[in-house]
Order: sequence, then C-alpha cells, then structure tokens
Amino acid sequence: MFAEGDRSGREIKPEDMVLGEQQIMAWPLDPASKEVRSGSRLNEILLLRFEPDTLDEGTRPYAADGIVAYSAICKHAQCPVNGWNREKQLLHCFCHASEYDPRKSAAVVSGPAPRPLPILPLKIVDGALTVAAPLRGKVGNRSV
Repeated sequence: MFAEGDRSGREIKPEDMVLGEQQIMAWPLDPASKEVRSGSRLNEILLLRFEPDTLDEGTRPYAADGIVAYSAICKHAQCPVNGWNREKQLLHCFCHASEYDPRKSAAVVSGPAPRPLPILPLKIVDGALTVAAPLRGKVGNRSV
C-alpha cells in the first residue's frame, strides 16, 4: 500500500511503478487478513522499477519484472531511506548521507552504513505485486 501522498492507503500495482524514478514508500498488506502493517516504521519498505537487465545477478532473482523492494530503514542509524539521486540512480539517507545502489542488492556506495538494505523478494500474481518470501536480512542497524 502507498505509505504517503495523495494515493496513501491504495494498493500499489506494477503499472504504478515508473522506470528509474524515485522510490515509492510503502506499507506491506497481509493478503489474508487485509491488514496494513503500518504500526511500526520498521515495517516500511521502498519500491523501485528498473529494466530487468540492469539488475545484477544477486538482485534479479528477488525482483518482479524489474521491480525491487527493500527495507526503508537505513542500516546505520535506522533513519528512513527516502532520498533519491536520480542522476546516479542511488537511494539516499538524509540523516548521515549513506547511499545504496538498488540495482546491486542495495550495496552501500558511500556513507557510514555498514551493510546493504535487506531485500524483500517479490512476484506478480494475477497482476498484483506480492511478497514472494520474507525479508532477506535484519531491519535497521541490528546484526545480521
């Protein structure tokens, strides 16, 4: 579900995702209970879309039609990763300037973050963006 803006609370569809544009901040939705998991900022995820062939070998298996999802919580000080460097195509944390490459498993490219952001495996089922498996890694600055 969209976490913010004029579409807040609406389901995110693959067609909502624009190639190479800023991440969409989202809350996971439990498909069985229809509960939006917005009770903790640690649940927030970010979504981006790229050409599938621009994703590295470590990222591509977890993407759905070029759409990738990561924890939105910085691995340094648990600030939100809500900045986007469009020119470099990098995620940016404004708290301490960590940058992550979402096409390379959210690898840290600068700043004090010690590890990549955890990736959330995705799939598309009946035209809907769906979680394929649990988040791969721990959220925030907790140990892996």
